[in-house]
Amino acid sequence: MGISQEKSGKIVDTVNGREERPFDFWRVLFEGAIAGGVAGVVVETALYPIDTIKTRLQAELLYSVHMVCGITSARELTLENTNFPSVWASAVFVGVYEPTKQKLLKSFPDNLSALAHLTAGAIGGAASSIIRVPTEVVKQRMQTGQFASAADAVRCIVFKEGFKGLYAGYGSFLLRDLPFDAIQFCIYEQLRIGYKLAARRELKDPENAIIGAFAGAITGAITTPLDVIKTRLMVQGPANEYKSIVDCVKTIVREEGTPAFFKDG
Repeated sequence: MGISQEKSGKIVDTVNGREERPFDFWRVLFEGAIAGGVAGVVVETALYPIDTIKTRLQAELLYSVHMVCGITSARELTLENTNFPSVWASAVFVGVYEPTKQKLLKSFPDNLSALAHLTAGAIGGAASSIIRVPTEVVKQRMQTGQFASAADAVRCIVFKEGFKGLYAGYGSFLLRDLPFDAIQFCIYEQLRIGYKLAARRELKDPENAIIGAFAGAITGAITTPLDVIKTRLMVQGPANEYKSIVDCVKTIVREEGTPAFFKDG
């Protein structure tokens, strides 16, 4: 027995948040920010050890083998002194993404919902980059053993490199994270729509989590080379081994070969 077009449309509207009620931008922004902040705490706590190992692998050539590969204690794989760097960026991202998505979905026809999700993801990523880049710079330099605490990292970076040092690799960050955010959330939302249409019911939390993990894995595999470039530019510090994104690419290809772009991938 097939599903009617009317019921199909209602399911899509429910997944996309198009319920028939007045659109309250500030309410959606606030709820999204709270949800994003909570998600940031959970994700940062669970994945920080893996993220530390990934960062050290991607930055391997810039530092000694001991500093990059020698995890000498469990403390190096914990969130101690990091102040949960992803919390605020996650809050801003979701806080901007949700109302932007809902506004675009009300403006776009159903057959362009993917474009609405793609655009909302990119806008959310751009907004959160103002916070995410400095926190990523501090976090990754701590992960490579350059600093013992976030406070020390900020003081030293500003003193040696100026305020712009906190935004090292900003261009490469946008080059990697804007496509990542846009593609990941587009895949996630479209998979949710398709799954819900097939199941003809509301999705359960574990199902949403699995869909999110699948979307993240696909997007991560696609953007790994860009992530390597971003990491190298962010952790290099005042040495400035790489002068630009193009110079970073050329240097990595010349000294390490193209497989280096898929470290941790």
